Formats: sequence, structure tokens, C-alpha cells
Amino acid sequence: MSQFSIAHRSRLVGLLVLAMSVCLGAVVQADSFAYRQAVAEAAVGDETVLAFYAERDFAPVWTAPDATDHRKALLRALQSAPVHGLPADRYDAEALHAAFAAADNPRARGFAEILAARMYLAYAQDVHSGALDASRIDAGIVREQPRRDRADLLHASLTADPHAMMSALPPQSAGYTRLLKAKLDLERAIAAGGWGPKVQGGKLELGDTGAQVVALRNRMIRMGYLRPTAQASYTNDLKAAVLQFQADHGLAEDGVAAKVTLGEVNISATERLKSVLVALERERWMNRDLGDRRIMVNIVDFHARVIEDNAEVFRTRVVVGKNTSDRRTPEFSDEMDHMVINPTWNVPRSIATKEYLPKFQNDPNAHSYLRLVDASGRTVSRDSVDFTQMTARNFPFDIKQPPSRSNALGLVKFMFPNEHNIYLHDTPAKSLFGRESRAYSHGCVRVADPFDFAYELLSKQEADPEGAFKSTLATGKETWVYLDEPLPVHLYYQTAFAPADGHVQYRRDVYGRDARIWKALADAGVALPAFDS
Repeated sequence: MSQFSIAHRSRLVGLLVLAMSVCLGAVVQADSFAYRQAVAEAAVGDETVLAFYAERDFAPVWTAPDATDHRKALLRALQSAPVHGLPADRYDAEALHAAFAAADNPRARGFAEILAARMYLAYAQDVHSGALDASRIDAGIVREQPRRDRADLLHASLTADPHAMMSALPPQSAGYTRLLKAKLDLERAIAAGGWGPKVQGGKLELGDTGAQVVALRNRMIRMGYLRPTAQASYTNDLKAAVLQFQADHGLAEDGVAAKVTLGEVNISATERLKSVLVALERERWMNRDLGDRRIMVNIVDFHARVIEDNAEVFRTRVVVGKNTSDRRTPEFSDEMDHMVINPTWNVPRSIATKEYLPKFQNDPNAHSYLRLVDASGRTVSRDSVDFTQMTARNFPFDIKQPPSRSNALGLVKFMFPNEHNIYLHDTPAKSLFGRESRAYSHGCVRVADPFDFAYELLSKQEADPEGAFKSTLATGKETWVYLDEPLPVHLYYQTAFAPADGHVQYRRDVYGRDARIWKALADAGVALPAFDS
């Protein structure tokens, strides 16, 4: 073959390769344009998503050929939404799976990519910090939900381990995990037919026999409080089961199945499941660092606790706000930074005008221990005041009660300054702590063991916290004592919670807030099992 022909052939091959490269480049460019255009179209109206892809030069996260793990992790998480009590229809895993399967051209890939991004963001936000906006459900829920920034979530999706990233989105607390198990147990109980016939009658106790004792026995067995037995009488074993049931439901513990106890016994597994689903949502609302050492006040449990390193170190009974529109204790978190020993009670204006002014109009000397204080801070003699000419609008005085054992705040109050004017305090009205349900206050939280509570709070800064407190108390003078390390305070409302040991515990929905949350969840698409218990 001549040297010319060899050179000619080489030039022809080179030209062919160049032509093919130009054509392939044009195809690649066209594909890239079609993909980018689809991404831009699908993300219209969502500046966060658009900005994320723009800064990545539109590189895909879920539809790239090597993104198999990302696709699997997302689909698996979306399919698990019902496990967490989330509205599954918000994150249509089947639709996304179909979009991935149909993504055989650039435009389809672009639309599938943005569908995946949107579903990921919706699921991530909901499973991390709640499917509902808490503030829209009840005015008494003043909970700042820990919403993660959407741009941060999108950048988190770029992880090399998408399965671990998706698994870390829900609350990681032991309480949340135990509630998930409680949900599963209740669903199994419902599928098995529930807990059996309800117990009729008004009172059952040790030694009783009959059909209703058998019904009670059967429900105790199915709930896990009693081992299977054929005993048809109210035995000591059945009494022990009832006692434990009462303890787990915040009831008076006497081992007698009377009206209130039977009312709780007869609540169905389906209704209990609603409580657990609401509790899971509430846990997501508080999915944040609550503090290594913190004060927890469960409004419906009527108890305050000090938790340190996830262990309870102090517990006391409390009285919370009465179930009226102006007295319900709100749910919020703040920080306790001081206590006031021998406090003055500065009567809230609503109480002054609604409760005390009418009494002063009937008897100017009523409640003589209260002082009237004018705008200049001077104490005013009641002899110079015509209360009959005053209304709630023009009442010009502040009312104060000086420090004393009979002071409405008792001998100490615990302050975490907040816009709701809510705090914890002592009280001279001790009898209410003996009651089963303790919703009686004007909204603040009364503490049954205020001195012991004070000792616990001071234990980190005083060698002798009891001695330090008592010496200040003995002065009789109002004294502010600041905490060297302020403590987070969480006023929350949980009708279902699962301790590390024992049964799931339930409390009554004192203010009806959980009923409203459940309705909102159901309206959003959270479904219950088809079986009726």
C-alpha cells in the first residue's frame, strides 16, 4: 500500500472521529439542556430547591446512574412513614418509584429528580419535627418546633451513607423508640380483636364474683396486667393487677375497680392508639436538646421532675391551671434562672379586676391582708377609695400581698421569666395535692414539695443547700436567689408515655388538646387500623 493511501486513510479516520465527537457532543448538550429545563420547570416556586441545584450545576442526587443507594434509602424511608404515625399520602412512595422507573430520558430524569427532592424534604421535616404546625391547633401550645433548614437538609442528602442519614431524621430518644413499640403492640392487639367485652357495672372489689369480674379479668389479661387464669372471682392477683393499672393511669391506687377505674379499663385499644400517635407527634415537636439537667412538668400527669443525665433525681406533685379558657397552663419551654424566697404576690390584673374588685365593692375591707398600690408605688388606704365607681377598665391600682406563710405563692417561687407570666411556686392550699386530678390554679404551677425542690436546685452551688435556703427564709424578707447554672424548663402535655420498665402509661386529656391534635392528624391522612377493638 502506498504511503499516500495510508496517510489519506488516516486523515479520513480522523475526520470521521471528529465528526462523531461533534455529533455526540451535540446530543450530550441537548440531553443536558432537556434535563436542566425539566429540573427548572419542576422546581418553579421553590427557591431553595432551585438554588441547591443551581449551585451544583444541576448535578442529580437521586437519578444519577450511581445513586442506587440514595434511591433505595429514600423509598424505604417514605414507605416507613406509617410506622411513625405520619400521613403516608404526603410522601407517595409508589409514585416516586414509578417516576424513577420511567426516567429513561433527560426530561423524565429531571422531573423525577425534583419529585424525589420534594418528597425527601416533606418527609424529613415531618419525621424530624412534626407533621403539624403546633401553634395552629391550640392557642395553649406555644411550642417552637425545631424545624431544620431546608437548604441544610438538601445538603445533608449528599452524604455517602444515605441509609444512616435517613435513619437519623426521627427523634433518637428512648421515649420515642418505646412509643413506636407501643404503637406496634396496640396495632397487633386491635388486629387480634382488641381487649374483649367492656366491663359493666359500677364497682368490683376483692371477693366479688360474676360475669363482670370475668370481663374485668379478661381485659386485664389481654392488656398484660394478669397472667392467663380461669379464676372467676376477684382474687388478690386480680386486685394486684388493678392496683398496677391504676398506678399506670394516674388513678387513686386502692385496688377497687369503681367508676373512674372502670372508665379507664373500658377505653379501647383504638383510642389508646390515638393517644400514642399524638404522643409521637408531640415527641417530634420537642426533638431538640432538652438539656442534660432540666425541669420537666407534664401538665396532664400533675408532676414536676428534675432530670439529670436522663435519670430522674427529683419528683413532686403539682397543681396546674383549671380547665377554663383563661386559666389553662400553656405548653412552652424556657429557662429557670432564679427563685424568690419570701415572695410578694403581685396579683395579676385579671384576678384583681375579676375576683377582688367585686369583693371590695361589697366590702371595702375584704381580704385586708392585700395592699392597694397606686401608679407611684404608694400604698393607698381603702377608706379613701369608692370601689363602687370602678370597673375592670378604670381600676387604677395594683394589688399586692406581702410575704407571709398565708401568701398565695407560699414561701418560695421559682422563676423562668416568660411572656405568659407562668412560674412554679409554693402554696398554702396543700389539700389539693391529695386529689387525683389537680387542675385548679389560675395557670401557674403549684408545687407540693417546694422546699425539697429548692434544695435540689441549689445543690449544685451550695455545700449545704438546705441550710442556705432556711437561713434566707428565716429573715422573712423577700430575697432573690440566682442559680449559677440556669435550668431549662419544659411545660409539656403528654397523655401517653412509655417508661423504660413496665407498661405504657396513659393520662386523661385534661384540656382536650390531644383530641384536637388527633383530629388534625386524621385530617392530614394519618390512618387507624381497619379493625375495631
